[in-house]
Amino acid sequence: MFTGIIESLGKISHLTKEGENLHIEIKSTLAPELKIDQSVSHNGVCLTVVELKENAYVVTAIKETLDKTSLNSLKEGALINLERAMKMGDRLDGHIVQGHVDGVATCSNIEEADGSWSFTFEYKYEEFSTVEKGSITVNGVSLTVVNSKKGAFSVAIIPYTFENTNFKGIEVGNEVNLEFDIIGKYVKNLMKPYL
Repeated sequence: MFTGIIESLGKISHLTKEGENLHIEIKSTLAPELKIDQSVSHNGVCLTVVELKENAYVVTAIKETLDKTSLNSLKEGALINLERAMKMGDRLDGHIVQGHVDGVATCSNIEEADGSWSFTFEYKYEEFSTVEKGSITVNGVSLTVVNSKKGAFSVAIIPYTFENTNFKGIEVGNEVNLEFDIIGKYVKNLMKPYL
């Protein structure tokens, strides 16, 4: 369980294919504090630490994960948003995030405002939807939805988030990972028989 508040940016130092699996080595200031079997959110994808190195660690993404997320497009040197699992009793500064990505979206527009940015994303999942002023997780970042439409939404990014996440590297046409609000998904599922 995560909150969507990014702790650190990691840097992809090595990618190794093994069969249909992808081993991802990440350099991070968090590495010395991690343990084998610990869950860490990587651009919103919950992955298990399988190996520790000096100032780096390794996680493995299987085919199912690669098929449903943007991790298959990672490149060495890319920045990745990192968040360790929340501790019971901590403040929930973002929203409830499972680290189970629902799918990918494509950045369709970026507008710089006077001191902030508006990013618009489009997706093709009819079973999911956003709610105006509701929560959404984009690459692991807990954000508030603005301009919710069928198959699209925007988010407003403040300077702190822009500088301390990989939003600063997102360009129009890039894919990002989406996790829709868990409470919204449960409500929608419960309402299906009545719609």
